[in-house]
Amino acid sequence: MIEYQKKVDITHEALLHLYESVGWSAYTQDNPDLTSLLEGAKHYLTAWDGERLIGLIRVVGDGVYIAYIQDVLVHPDYQKQGIGKYLMQKMLKEIRYAKQIILTTENSPATKAFYQSLGMKEFNETGALGFSM
Repeated sequence: MIEYQKKVDITHEALLHLYESVGWSAYTQDNPDLTSLLEGAKHYLTAWDGERLIGLIRVVGDGVYIAYIQDVLVHPDYQKQGIGKYLMQKMLKEIRYAKQIILTTENSPATKAFYQSLGMKEFNETGALGFSM
């Protein structure tokens, strides 16, 4: 049975395993202390199968106006089971205070469909313009 927990302590090894499982090598290069990602997060929610970290959503922001959904990860062995959707729905309720909720992600049909199913819109649909470096 999957258990969800808010702001629970997570070891570096558990985080490393989850990020590596989804191929996010930019996070794992040079083996940084991934727990610092959580220290800087305004909110985060995790999914566990026993002692195994299988999902994470992390939000950064100011707690008033803006909430940036930084990471949404589900271990490949557990994808397509509603875990990502549950994490998103719970977090969207948690950050409902925000006037602006932002998420950037890969540009694929499946990813677009997932976030659109949760009511999210692409920047160009809202009149916004995004930039990155």
